[in-house]
Amino acid sequence: MRKVWVGVTVTFGLMFSSVAALIVGTYVVAGDLAGGRDGGVRLARGTVPASYEPLVQRWGHLCGAINPALLAAQLYQESGWNPNAQSPAGAVGIAQFIPGTWALHGIDGNKDGRRDIRDPEDAIPSAASYDCSLARHVKDVPGDPTHNMLASYNAGAYAVIKYRGVPPYAETRNYVKTITTLAASFRAPDRPVASSRQAAGAIYFAQNQLGTPYRWGGDGTAADDGRFDCSGLTKAAYHSVGIELPRVANDQWNAGPHPRRDELRPGDLVFFAYDLGDPRTIHHVGIYVGDGYMINAPYTGAVVRFDKIDSPDYIGATRVTADGAKALPAPDAV
Repeated sequence: MRKVWVGVTVTFGLMFSSVAALIVGTYVVAGDLAGGRDGGVRLARGTVPASYEPLVQRWGHLCGAINPALLAAQLYQESGWNPNAQSPAGAVGIAQFIPGTWALHGIDGNKDGRRDIRDPEDAIPSAASYDCSLARHVKDVPGDPTHNMLASYNAGAYAVIKYRGVPPYAETRNYVKTITTLAASFRAPDRPVASSRQAAGAIYFAQNQLGTPYRWGGDGTAADDGRFDCSGLTKAAYHSVGIELPRVANDQWNAGPHPRRDELRPGDLVFFAYDLGDPRTIHHVGIYVGDGYMINAPYTGAVVRFDKIDSPDYIGATRVTADGAKALPAPDAV
């Protein structure tokens, strides 16, 4: 996606004098990272739109089977934070309640005297309440309470009780894995974030594109004359190491956990947004290479190049994982 880059433009002559130092960082991608600041589950900065973050943080602690990151993952998977979403099956709102389910489980979260399926102040508390209701139904079933709750959400509590845990349905097991994997991308790390095994290969691909002219919508194909835009470059780089990312920058944001600025490692995707409190406004992405620099395809008229990442619109980074990329909802699903 396009970004009008305002900041330091690094020429090839200057950059090649320090490329060796950056490439060294590529191949020491493993290392210790600083841990989190407390033992509770907190949302990573910038992962939930600021207008919804207090609701998710509060209601995500409603019962032991859920937490704010898990609740955020469900809402993102269901609607992509769109309070007006409506599925072909008739599911409505940010939490995608079927009207019949809403009639039984919708609550007046903001205490305004109405239960509004389209109002996030009602729908987000209702999603948490529904999760906890399902957890209570299967509380005596062996196994992980969160997994059993998610399985109940997908297949019904009866199936979980019948099979004494997550039932042997491919769809249900995939749903449990998807939500728990996505939850890692919303959670503020409370332990070191594992380095990406594929990071060095992704950077190697991106380095080989240095000097390639930018093309809006470019994926690097023959039809694009081998040119890229920002998210086309990151997608192609990780495709080269067997990880399939979505096409658009803000859809790539949840492809793994979010290291802090001082935890960045080569291969992390670095993102830039118009509103630092809303990841839906992400408009640019690059691949971090170390020493405060990224490789990116910045804008029309420029070429794939090195740029500094520190700018006022830097929202954060993602450490891409194969499971994280697989867990992302299809763009047309949200």
